Amino acid sequence: MEISSKENTHFFSNTTILPVDRSSFKSESSASKEKQSCCGGIKIFLGALSFVYFAKALSGSYLKSTITQIERRFDIPSSLVGVIDGSFEIGNLLIIVFVSYFGAKLHRPRIIGIGCLIMSAGTFLIAMPQFFMGRYQYERFSSIINSTVSISPCLQDKSQTPLSALEKSQANVNAGCEKEAGSSMWIYVLLGNLLRGIGETPIQPLGIAYIDDYAIEENAALYIGCVQTVAIIGPIFGFLLGSLCAKLYVDIGFVDLDSITITHKDAQWVGAWWLGYLIAGVISVLAGIPFWFLPKNLPKTHSRKDSSTSSEQSKFITDDSKDQHKSYQQQVKIAEMAKDFLPSLKNLFGNPVYILYLCASIIQFNSLIGMVTYKPKYIEQQYGQTSSKTNFVIGLINIPAVAFGIFSGGLIMKKFRISVLGAAKLSLGSSFFGYLLLLSLFAMGCENSDVAGLTVSYHGTKQTIDYEQALFSECNSGCLCSKNDWDPICGENGVTYISACLAGCQASNGSGKNTVYFNCSCVGILESTSQSSSAVVGPCQKGKECPKMFQYFLVISVITSYTLSVGGTPGYILLLRCIKPHLKSFALGIYTLAIRVLAGIPAPVYFGVAIDTTCLKWGSKRCGGRGACRLYDSSALRYVYLGLTLVLGTVSIFFSVAVLWVLRKRSSPHDETLSTNRERDACGTKSRKDNFVNSDLLIQSTYWPEKETRL
Repeated sequence: MEISSKENTHFFSNTTILPVDRSSFKSESSASKEKQSCCGGIKIFLGALSFVYFAKALSGSYLKSTITQIERRFDIPSSLVGVIDGSFEIGNLLIIVFVSYFGAKLHRPRIIGIGCLIMSAGTFLIAMPQFFMGRYQYERFSSIINSTVSISPCLQDKSQTPLSALEKSQANVNAGCEKEAGSSMWIYVLLGNLLRGIGETPIQPLGIAYIDDYAIEENAALYIGCVQTVAIIGPIFGFLLGSLCAKLYVDIGFVDLDSITITHKDAQWVGAWWLGYLIAGVISVLAGIPFWFLPKNLPKTHSRKDSSTSSEQSKFITDDSKDQHKSYQQQVKIAEMAKDFLPSLKNLFGNPVYILYLCASIIQFNSLIGMVTYKPKYIEQQYGQTSSKTNFVIGLINIPAVAFGIFSGGLIMKKFRISVLGAAKLSLGSSFFGYLLLLSLFAMGCENSDVAGLTVSYHGTKQTIDYEQALFSECNSGCLCSKNDWDPICGENGVTYISACLAGCQASNGSGKNTVYFNCSCVGILESTSQSSSAVVGPCQKGKECPKMFQYFLVISVITSYTLSVGGTPGYILLLRCIKPHLKSFALGIYTLAIRVLAGIPAPVYFGVAIDTTCLKWGSKRCGGRGACRLYDSSALRYVYLGLTLVLGTVSIFFSVAVLWVLRKRSSPHDETLSTNRERDACGTKSRKDNFVNSDLLIQSTYWPEKETRL
């Protein structure tokens, strides 16, 4: 925050020992004007950067909320969706090193503005397939061909179906095959997300370093904290937007909604996933406009000009050469900058604290990225919730918990003036207790729904034989049914049947969502009178205990998100204070690069592959081939999803312990005593130049760097 004139007068009266003559008073006045000018410019940049963080967080979280929608719309498996999600990180990989290193010496605001335009172009590209593909086709048996002809779900004889109806059905299949190439348009979604990654690249390393370079020391932490707080609002709106769009049918505005025979609770439902990307793209364009009018450099305050490395920071930095003290504002050629690239890289990787913390972060982000990417799918499949409700819950409950956790971590660091060693302890404790809480989620799952031929037999016993062969039974042996269909109905016995044909239904009444099937021979096996056996459209609800388990899951999930987020700020302080000041932007760029390459890209892919192994029933494409998964094994999904997350988190904790051990080895009790004394002396009456080194620890404690929301 800007310092008032009264506070400035009080500060100078305390720190000035010699009598104040006219020249010194004039000097103070010019310094005050310089500070006001700097504060005005940095606050404009702060507002613009906050809006950009909001825009990129909104589009990123909206992508997470549409994972299942994209999977169903393009009829692709989870592993391929993971590749699409990881393409964002590939975009970062392409230019992150060059942007973070060379961009720090060029016009940083305009580079961020260019990034916003690229990011918006990628967001618009993601939505484009909706306007070039055919209308969404879902698997559904039409009980009414026209107003006069009614077809039994159980086609005991092909002659039962009018020839014209069969020809029309075959023509529709052939037309669908011709449009099958449209399903490959998921490539445009991948390319659009890759462009988003390229455009987002300069925002974090250049934006945070710009604020840290030109903000007043005591305000730097507050400013970056404001950026981070505003950034948290982005995912909230992103998931809420995803919740709203998931309720709208994918082809809204293009088809008659009364003709749609499925609801948003159906496993085949696809919401208007494309609509949110158009909104996010417009926001990204607006966010980039202010940066074209901001200056390359801002005037530095007097304290910034005299600043140097803190005493605590110097314990973890080996000063190789005095030549590295060159000003960043100096105009240099690209060739000269490139010449210093390899020595700078060698300097970073020669720092054991930096390397160990980097390894811990990579493994932890593998855990968190995989968990967050498939969290909506997990909630939908495990607890039987709709996509709309799932996104609403994540946006309104989980994300605020993350925001509060980050705020709490920064507040603890500021209030208790925790040192770098203390920050390492706090980060380690946060991870340990967070993953310990995650362990309890294994006991908060739901059993598999009773699906005839998949999880239970047609006689009601638990399924133990091959799923494909078990789909057929004596009760539906007289029907001409396909095992590839997925058109679930719920029998009055509480069992879900894959289709009305496999349920042996002989008659139906009504149309669309209100269709009721009668005389279902397979439903009648478990009923006293088979003649009255009926079923309705859609799968049966999960068990009675599942809603209660879902509530328990939400409570533990919120507490876990908060606990893991508390350690985010201390961890970043540890990262930035163990490196040389002039390598700050470069270190952040390398850190981000490593997270993108070794966590952001592979984690969604191998998490998706692991989740695909738990699928019980795959959908079928119109021209053959495997489509998206329709039903998962709840127990297997729980153990794979949570188990993989927990194993990776445990490994990251071991690396965090190694970081703490190295810091303890380098920091003796005598050094800690001196550090404490320096903090007390910082409030004394020494000159500002002498106080800077001693008070730097307080500045470090309140520094709040950028950390993406991952929960």
